[in-house]
Amino acid sequence: MLTTLPKKLQFCLWNAILVRCSLLILLIVMGLVSLLGAQNSTTASVRDLKGTQLSTAPVTVSAADLNDYEITPDDLLQVDVFDVKELSGEYRVSPNGSIHLPLLPEAVSAAGLTPSQLSEEISQHLSASKLVATPRVTVGVKESRGHSVAITGAVKRPQIYPVFGQTTLLDLLSQAEGLTDDAGSAAMITRGAVAQRRLGMNGQGGENQHPVDPTIVTADLKRLLEGGDSQSNPIVYPGDSVTVPHAGVFYVLGAVTRPGGYNLRDAQEPITVLMAIATAGGLTPTAKNQKCMLIRKNAQAPDGKVEITINLKDVISERVPDQKMNRDDVLFVPESGGKRAGRAVLSSIGAIATTTTSGVIVYRR
Repeated sequence: MLTTLPKKLQFCLWNAILVRCSLLILLIVMGLVSLLGAQNSTTASVRDLKGTQLSTAPVTVSAADLNDYEITPDDLLQVDVFDVKELSGEYRVSPNGSIHLPLLPEAVSAAGLTPSQLSEEISQHLSASKLVATPRVTVGVKESRGHSVAITGAVKRPQIYPVFGQTTLLDLLSQAEGLTDDAGSAAMITRGAVAQRRLGMNGQGGENQHPVDPTIVTADLKRLLEGGDSQSNPIVYPGDSVTVPHAGVFYVLGAVTRPGGYNLRDAQEPITVLMAIATAGGLTPTAKNQKCMLIRKNAQAPDGKVEITINLKDVISERVPDQKMNRDDVLFVPESGGKRAGRAVLSSIGAIATTTTSGVIVYRR
């Protein structure tokens, strides 16, 4: 049909067709580029999400973790026999260290074996009983009370967590979703039999051991959260227990806006006298800020406590250091009799002036 048209018109039509084809090709290329970009961004977001979930995900058991793992009584095992659903399932290790598989005439000893060794043991029993010609067995550990660590105290999820591979204190705190607002500045790790045996065999001593009980190790949480060295992030072994003490409460009484008790937060930052007064809403106008009293427990003192006089003006001017508040400290801010009397006089004068003004207004009416 185009050959019947004039050559000039044919040229215009061919140009229009070429332009439309070029636009179509350009749109297809742009669509492919945007699709690839979306896939890359999706992959990146998935990686970011996985990286975020690692800090709070439960302990996972990989093949490397189970190489040295010894099954203990009361462990919950997942036994899978390939292509034999009747024998596959969950099995609890009995107190005598064995498991009972259906159709097998005798129990299979499991305690003291690794999962791979138990897989071979079950395969031999199945072959010997002629239940399965060429059995392929895999064994996994789902629960283990003997291979767990208990964490209690000032954490958001205090409970028992399984420990299969090497786990540090920071890993355990991440699983417990972190510290609470009133967490103390140190964590105490009570070593179990596994830790005592391994540390004794390796000849390692604990530099942060408790002076009274050598099985208790103290870890500095402030150094740990600031990215400290390995001493502030010790390894936690199965059978250990971790306790994060609450920081405690301090009290601000007297001439402050909101007297009462407040939680210490010395795991994140220390609370000083000025910060304690600010937490209590600040001083009242009648406060005697030059003779504040800090009452602190001291077992060696005659009355079991000491009284420290604090001049807030000197603290504010940095002539004396701002003291740190300890657990159960009581900060008392006295009230000035002269300031109270002066405010009473000013209040009376104000009331008289108000009454006189009101009287003048009534008189003028």
